[in-house]
Amino acid sequence: MDTRGKIIQLADNLIRKKGYNAFSFYDISKSVGIKTASIHYHFPAKSDLGVAVIEQHIHHLDLLKEKFNNKSPIEKLDKFFSIYTSIKNEDQVCLVGSLATDFNTLDKKVKDKLKKFSNNMLDWVSHFLEEGRNNNAFQFEGPARTKAIMIIGNMLAIVQLSRLTGDKDFNTIKNTIRNELIRK
Repeated sequence: MDTRGKIIQLADNLIRKKGYNAFSFYDISKSVGIKTASIHYHFPAKSDLGVAVIEQHIHHLDLLKEKFNNKSPIEKLDKFFSIYTSIKNEDQVCLVGSLATDFNTLDKKVKDKLKKFSNNMLDWVSHFLEEGRNNNAFQFEGPARTKAIMIIGNMLAIVQLSRLTGDKDFNTIKNTIRNELIRK
């Protein structure tokens, strides 16, 4: 991995472990073993780095959506859950959850990119929920977008809350959502 990629990866980890406002270029320079001026070469401002981190997540989500495009709605749901399971297993929080906490202090371009990523995820989940309802794989009331917001919100919250209450609660919430959706 090149230096730029290492910087983005480390910033991503720091955002999801400590929060956007809790790390500096100095933290990155110590870990990567470069001077802060080298980081500024790639990212003139912290907001440029924040945007790059979010763009990487957008890219990964777009690849995932493409890979699962022809899969069943249940497979897409399970893949969605696996994202949060990985986040939980890595003892992190999701990028959206972390940056949403700092939202009011973020630069406009970081806010805009975060909204784009959030909407991208929301659109994907809404789409496969509606697809599942249309082919009788899922059952739920109301608009698919509303259900998607409820599911994403629950997963964002349980990743953090289960740090206090335990892994069992994480799995219970995930399985309850899944079981209530799937038509029996």
